[in-house]
Parts: sequence; C-alpha cells; structure tokens
Amino acid sequence: MTRFALLVEYDGAGFVGWQRQADGLSVQAVLETAAAHLAGNPVAVVVAGRTDAGVHALGQVAHIDLARDIAPDKLAQALNFHMKPHRVCVLRAAVVAGDWNARFSAVQRVYRYVILNRRARPALAAGRAWHVPHALDIAAMAEGARHLLGRHDFSSFRAASCQANSPWRTLDRLDVDREDDCVVVRTAARSFLHHQVRNMVGSLKLVGEGYWQPEHMQTALAAAHRSAAGPTAPPEGLFLVEVNYKQPVFGLL
Repeated sequence: MTRFALLVEYDGAGFVGWQRQADGLSVQAVLETAAAHLAGNPVAVVVAGRTDAGVHALGQVAHIDLARDIAPDKLAQALNFHMKPHRVCVLRAAVVAGDWNARFSAVQRVYRYVILNRRARPALAAGRAWHVPHALDIAAMAEGARHLLGRHDFSSFRAASCQANSPWRTLDRLDVDREDDCVVVRTAARSFLHHQVRNMVGSLKLVGEGYWQPEHMQTALAAAHRSAAGPTAPPEGLFLVEVNYKQPVFGLL
C-alpha cells in the first residue's frame, strides 16, 4: 500500500463544501469517486482542511492510500480525467511516508479573503469576492487586525456549530492590503476554528466602514462570545491558499 499526497485546486461554487453531505455534491465525493475508479474499490481521502460550501482552494492538500503501482504524475493525470467535468483538479501528487497525514502533519494553513471594493458590481470576480461598494479604511482595518495576532480564546469568532475541543488558537498572520479595486485579507495559523476567518473579516469590515474603532477588535475578542463580533463574511471571497508542512511535500511547482 502506497500513500500519496495530493495538491488540489477547486472552485467551491456548486459544491456543498469539502465534506460529504446527505444531499448535494461535495469535493470529497468527486475525488473519492475518481480514486475508486483507479483502485477498483472504495478509497478514503483525508484532507488538511474541510472548507465550507462556496469556499475555494488554490492549494488544498489531501492523501490517499492505493495498492496500485502508479507514478505520481500519472496518478494526478488519471484522477483529473475521472473528475471531469467538475471544477476540481489535482495539481501535483507525491509519494509520502505511511505515517504522514495531510491533516495532522500540517504545521500551518494559509487563507486569503478578497473583498471587491468598488461601486460597480463584479463581472469577472463574481463568485470569487465579496462585493462591498462603499469605501473601506484599509489603515484602520490593518490596525484592528493587529489586535488579533498571537494566542487567544477566539470564541467570539467561532461558529456556533464549531466542534473544536478548544477555542484557543495562535494567529500567526492577519494582514490587510489594497490591491487595485480589491481589499485582500491574508491570514495564517496552524489551525482555525469553524468560520473563524470569515468572522474576522466580517468584523474587520465594520472597522473599515467606521462603525467600529480598531480597538473594538480587542473588545470583541476579550468578550469570548460570538455575539460580540461582527457578521460572517460570505464564503465566495475565501480561498485556502496553501498548507505547510515541516518538510516540503511537492517540491517546486
């Protein structure tokens, strides 16, 4: 049995999320069905991070175990063939140790959230950004973001349905920058709570609009209650950019 790591890209639109659900198509189902075609039997896929419906991935990482002898590049090509016409693609595959785990071996996950900040509605960015037509104060948002860096109880920014055992997380990065018509929020941590990134972005938007002062981010954090933070940003602006490990898995792309 050989364990393969998979670097996966997908458009979250039209999926119920990564994880299989009772109703609707999931990214997991598409990938597991493709792997089963190759293996001739059911194949379980383990993923680094389970994204919600509408959330995209540029660098999701998963692993599968196959008894079949196949070169990693051939495996990627075969999986992509069987996943047509779904908007899911294996960018790279690599052989890893039998005890390597896409989820538990990860040391950092990096997300990007895109806000289209212009009056005109999106055309090309539709489904891939949160459209906010009025001006946002980027400097204030960046100042507010700094209050969340470090290790904290992020109860105010976790979904009510979050199943994590602890609300404590260490936020390594939370940057806010303007890139042309877009406000881009980049964040990184070993792990995130359910909806944590989208809830942080929703709160930062309140700062950018002037409804909150930057220091109110600290007030919301200290409250340790979901009602103290801002709204949940919509899923279509969120991208899982990369998952990092102690040792590079896929080499240079």
